Amino acid sequence: MQHKLYKYLFLLIFFVFGSALAQAQPQAYPQRNIRVIIPGAAGDTCDMMLRLIGTKFLEKTGMSFIMDNRVGASGQLGLQLIAQAPTDGYTIGCGQGGNMVIIPLAYKKVAYDSFKDYAPIAMMATNFLALAVHPSAPFSNARDLINYGKKNPGKLAFGTNGEGAFLHFATELFRKEAGFTYHHVPFKTAATIVTDLIGGRIDAVMAAFITVQPHAVSKRVRILGVARETRAPNYPQFPPLNETVPGYTSGGWFGAIAPAGMSKEHIAFLNREMNAAMKMPDIREKAALVGLELHTQPPEYFTQMLKDDFEKWGKLAREINFKPQ
Repeated sequence: MQHKLYKYLFLLIFFVFGSALAQAQPQAYPQRNIRVIIPGAAGDTCDMMLRLIGTKFLEKTGMSFIMDNRVGASGQLGLQLIAQAPTDGYTIGCGQGGNMVIIPLAYKKVAYDSFKDYAPIAMMATNFLALAVHPSAPFSNARDLINYGKKNPGKLAFGTNGEGAFLHFATELFRKEAGFTYHHVPFKTAATIVTDLIGGRIDAVMAAFITVQPHAVSKRVRILGVARETRAPNYPQFPPLNETVPGYTSGGWFGAIAPAGMSKEHIAFLNREMNAAMKMPDIREKAALVGLELHTQPPEYFTQMLKDDFEKWGKLAREINFKPQ
């Protein structure tokens, strides 16, 4: 009888201790699909990159990235939703230089803090801008355009995607560093700028290379240079603008982010899996075709890039006496 009592007591202790131990063990992650909030339309760079990465993530984990495109207020709507999302590892998002740096510098009231409200996961990709003109413009290179702007103050019509938008800041940096003047023609969208450039209604634009490159192939625009430190590997025919304006580079970046408070373990896991996906040849090839350079660094690399961009564009805003709207 006593032997049976000890046996039952042992089984009870084993069951209680085993259950407690099982509950104390962290659950495998992920156990379900992950919602990905994209502060933009389907097909934009954030959307494209996370869809590509998502295919590899599904193969590796059996879980999908469920894309949730939230268009509105130049990305502010989507970023607010990311900031307010649960921190359990099952909602992440995407941020870019335009909405995480330029908007906070350009507007007095922004409903999120780019440093406090998000945890960087992975800096996925960067692109670069190109200086493009109408084919009939009397400029064979960037130096010709700059000299014209110096000799004809305010006559050179540059299109941007609006006062205080990224392309406006990039154009202002080029103007300031090169020492010329231009007439600012703001548009609502980058696509409209290129349409008017092709139509000859503006003289020049500083725009994403991949936006103007197809039109350069069809000879509807002419690219005078790219805003890179070196020539683009896939497009070596275009000279870097810093050969004419020393130090001038400009482009966008696109990174995966989480709401602040997500565990370091989940962030480390996602960073590792995303970087592994971006090292795969097919992903790299697809990214290169649209003018993207991929990055496979730890989250701290993203944090530093965010700080550097705030310093770079904040300094410009002060130097040109830009007043937040």
